[in-house]
Amino acid sequence: MPAVAPNSPTEPLANSAAELAARDEQLKQLRRQLQLKQFELDTVLGVAHDMTARDHSVDELYHMLRLTLQGQRNVVQLVLFAREDHHFRARLALGTDLATTEKLTLSAALLEGEVKEPQAVEDLLLGPAWDKYELVLPILRQRQVVAYVFVGGVRSDFDRQQLIPFLTSLANTLMGAVENRRLQAQRVADAAVRKEIEIAQEVQAMLFPRKLPNDADLAIERSYVPHTEIGGDYYDVVDIDADRLLLCVADVSGKGVPASLLMSNFQAGLRTLLRQGVPLATIVPELNHLLFRNSGGEKFITAFLGIYDRRTRRLQYVNAGHNDPLLLADNGTVTTLKDGTVMLGIMEELPLLRVGEIAIPHQSLLLLYTDGLTEVFDADNNEFGEEGVLAVLHRSRYLPLPKLHQELLRSINAFSAHNAQFADDVTILSCRFK
Repeated sequence: MPAVAPNSPTEPLANSAAELAARDEQLKQLRRQLQLKQFELDTVLGVAHDMTARDHSVDELYHMLRLTLQGQRNVVQLVLFAREDHHFRARLALGTDLATTEKLTLSAALLEGEVKEPQAVEDLLLGPAWDKYELVLPILRQRQVVAYVFVGGVRSDFDRQQLIPFLTSLANTLMGAVENRRLQAQRVADAAVRKEIEIAQEVQAMLFPRKLPNDADLAIERSYVPHTEIGGDYYDVVDIDADRLLLCVADVSGKGVPASLLMSNFQAGLRTLLRQGVPLATIVPELNHLLFRNSGGEKFITAFLGIYDRRTRRLQYVNAGHNDPLLLADNGTVTTLKDGTVMLGIMEELPLLRVGEIAIPHQSLLLLYTDGLTEVFDADNNEFGEEGVLAVLHRSRYLPLPKLHQELLRSINAFSAHNAQFADDVTILSCRFK
């Protein structure tokens, strides 16, 4: 038999067959990768659709992702830590129970959100409890880390390269849905708060008198500057009969809806007692009992209540832990109205009660106010105080009452180091006796 020549045609044919087989294998591998990519894309899109199709709770969203991941053969160990209220909390676990996962401790770099690229867990030096995990995948939203996904039991480098974008996409989808759900819940809560504020403002507006006396005997003016949307101050002027009227200024501890509701109880109780014709010595203990019963001693009200009799020109009053009203006579003499008792609502029985009484001179001025008028501080932390109020009264006492109030507010604005951002509500109730 003749020998085969070195350049026999059978050799190129063999090389071509090998190349074709290799290319065929490459095509099959590419096709598998494409199918895997398509499957991953379908999975991510399906999860995104399922998470947004209904109003799932946050816990339900995490459960949906857990069910999805359980079907992935390449995921053996996984834990997801999500940032909630500035802290990271374990919310999802595969290959272990969540209670065990919650005992894992994140490093300072992780807690501060400094790890922003996929990284080997062993490089983080987290300790033996983390040995089962190989990769950490940070999940970012607006360049801030909102979650970490720790993955373990990855079978090959190929699996690792496939898992990183897939798990990152799934986790991003989850965290986006969680954030949207929280924003939606926050919007609902904010709407409820706004509604409560509107109701409380309406209630508070109803508490204040719509008309104030201005007749041959006296003239009354008021100013009210709330520190927040719902203040804790209250003032009232009530005609008891043809000769007597009640003057009241009060300040409830706290602010917002609870303060407004407590103040409405105070006003309702006060007006009921006035209609019954009982004296201040009975009104004040009854109000204290009402407030203590409603707040259990956790909130209190400071108040000044005075009943003025036009016929006798005498004022009976009780100062219940409130700022002392100032009575400025025409000759410049100032009397502070101190007699009374402690603040109302802090104890079931008042330990003492003294009803004060004073004659009201002609052409005198009575100023009632809350502590927002005096507790104003300058840059050196000096308080405006009662002395500041008296200084304004002495130089401006003959101004019309609206102008006097404007001067008081202008003075504390000028004195304050906080550009008129006062620490409390400001209420002024003034009475000029003719």
